[in-house]
Amino acid sequence: MSVVGDGTEREDAGVDEPGWEVDPDDEPGAAVVAAVGRQIKAWREAAGMRAGELGTLMGYGEDLIYKVEGGHRIPRPEFMDGADAALGAGGKLAAMKADIAEVRYPKKIRDLARLEARAVELAAYGSHNLHGLLQTEEYARALLGTRRPVLSPDELDRALAGRMARHSIFSRTPAPELSFVQEEATLRRPVGGVAVWRRQLENLLRLSELPFVDIQVMPTARWDHPGTGGRIQVLKFADGSAVGRADDEFAGRPISHPKQLRILELRYGITQARALTPEETQAFIEQVLGET
Repeated sequence: MSVVGDGTEREDAGVDEPGWEVDPDDEPGAAVVAAVGRQIKAWREAAGMRAGELGTLMGYGEDLIYKVEGGHRIPRPEFMDGADAALGAGGKLAAMKADIAEVRYPKKIRDLARLEARAVELAAYGSHNLHGLLQTEEYARALLGTRRPVLSPDELDRALAGRMARHSIFSRTPAPELSFVQEEATLRRPVGGVAVWRRQLENLLRLSELPFVDIQVMPTARWDHPGTGGRIQVLKFADGSAVGRADDEFAGRPISHPKQLRILELRYGITQARALTPEETQAFIEQVLGET
């Protein structure tokens, strides 16, 4: 244990802190991390300081300093603050937290979040799990914990942070129109245990009260709809463009061709029409809550 500059003690001094590894397949993200690392190294060398000395001042191990400077580790916000203070950068290093903010999330999550942030309309049908935008943090953590191979603590934290960051869509102005159709089974599966499940159902009720959100349940008994092939999602943008994806169409890849999009919109529209209305869905969720 050692004492950091502000007088607090750190258990992990001298060793690599639990952080985030750089995804070698994420070239844009890796480039950002490498650029930030070079800046930290330049400031350290200008200060005439060795990596070990900087680590001692900050309460981190020398190995972590080298990993961050070499672009092999994504620095956490508190690391950037500590480096800025230790090197007298006057806020210049701390300001780079904004540059690495998105890189903390997996690339496919960043790409999805960017699309959702631009969307003026979102339509999504879920057959197996609740849509990520509808999940509470504890529900999402439990669900991510079921993946195999098992996610490391760092991978789990990154995936969870990325999923929760997408929820900023609910506070956008002007608000987008959001439509969700969820299979009944996704509301009845007690992910995370009964307490977590109940809070998740209560969250669905809260979201369903938002004027720009429609949540509908597809009863298990209703099999005659085109959503039986798996998830469907369509995002529409202000410039008139759109992108969609379905599990069993177009190899599951995102598509933007108008003819292909019309197929997905048709399938979603029919599925939506077969589902309970938003008002019936609220009553259904309240019924499930009463049964738990």
